[in-house]
Amino acid sequence: MDGEQVTLLEDIPQGHKFALCAIKAGEPVIKYGFRIGYAKEDIGKGSWVHIHNVKTALGDILEYRYEPDGKPLAPTEAATFMGYKRNDGKTGVRNEIWILPTVGCVNSVAKLIEAEAKKRFPLGAVEDIIAFNHPYGCSQMGDDQENTRKVFADMIHHPNAAGVLVLGLGCENCNIPVLMDYIGDYDKDRVKFMQCQDFEDETEKALELIGEIYEAASGDKRVPCDASELVIGMKCGGSDGLSGITANPVVGAFSDILISKGGTTILTEVPEMFGAETILMNRCKDEATFEKTVDLINDFKNYFTRHNQTIYENPSPGNKKGGITTLEDKSLGCTQKSGSAPVCGVLAYAEPVKERGLNLLSAPGNDLVASTALAVSGAQIVLFTTGRGTPFATLVPTMKISSNSKLAGFKSNWIDFNAGRMVEDMTKEQAAEELFNYVLRVPPARR
Repeated sequence: MDGEQVTLLEDIPQGHKFALCAIKAGEPVIKYGFRIGYAKEDIGKGSWVHIHNVKTALGDILEYRYEPDGKPLAPTEAATFMGYKRNDGKTGVRNEIWILPTVGCVNSVAKLIEAEAKKRFPLGAVEDIIAFNHPYGCSQMGDDQENTRKVFADMIHHPNAAGVLVLGLGCENCNIPVLMDYIGDYDKDRVKFMQCQDFEDETEKALELIGEIYEAASGDKRVPCDASELVIGMKCGGSDGLSGITANPVVGAFSDILISKGGTTILTEVPEMFGAETILMNRCKDEATFEKTVDLINDFKNYFTRHNQTIYENPSPGNKKGGITTLEDKSLGCTQKSGSAPVCGVLAYAEPVKERGLNLLSAPGNDLVASTALAVSGAQIVLFTTGRGTPFATLVPTMKISSNSKLAGFKSNWIDFNAGRMVEDMTKEQAAEELFNYVLRVPPARR
């Protein structure tokens, strides 16, 4: 249909769809070359196509067959960035001291310690001192509690942390003695522990320990590091109809560039793979990885059904307003972030990444949970695409990538990179190369 003219029959908002040909009731509606649902009624050529005349085609648990069509990416020229080499062999892009409460009960103490530490210890070689507040660590059971402990252990070993003060209370389920089994070996100069109930003045004791970490971390310097050491998380939130056309494909092309240089990317938001999952399954490097991907998808579907929720839940109100019609529509746009590389690994929630290349991670679409999951699995940076705009960030640098130039201009204080130029004066390949170089520069803004 290249070059064909279509006369619109009504006003259609930016980022929304219109029919390129007549579609009869019950026929599939095609976008990205795949079905995004069925027409609920006859749709005329040039008509607005959205939730009023399209319904999802998704159902329940499916049976899948491995039909491999993925090809390894050809290696490309090496690239470097300035990072921090850690004693455990990992590489960080930040040199920060983290204060990690083991339970929400000491959140206020942690924030007080953060404020006092910044007064006492000048920032410079140590780029920031941050307390990560949360409501967890006690009154949890089963997998919920287990995952919290795994997240704490992963944070303690994260390469962006020059050192960590683990701040316990003393009576919580995730107390420090329990956590030691999850933490394993650690650098005693860089990781310190204290329980608030054990000290008359917990703030002063904490500052004493942070001083010891600060002394060890103050000698850290950025050194040239190969791009193969980068682990980049990929996430979208507040999407619009352009997200799957500009921002997500640009991130997918970025992923291919990084992987071609030996690096690693992680894709999550499992429910937003529903309807596009076979694309990822058929790119799995082998049948064992395919079976893990099937389990990843079906485990999430079973989670929904166990809680009496529909598997094919519509996109959020903001997504619909931005032009996304069905879950398939969002999923086919979301998975654009995976690029074209083979799927090399499948991770459980809070499982550290092991395989270089493209990995799939079990986590929901929720921005907070999914982005945290990317970070604790080892991502030093998260690329966060958005068409609606969001100030959200997680515990690692979170680069907001807009799908359209209007948003990039209106929310320049939120947006780091404008992929909307792809529909104006830039190819996907040009935008991806620019984004790759931007990431290598490790922008100074933490969030």
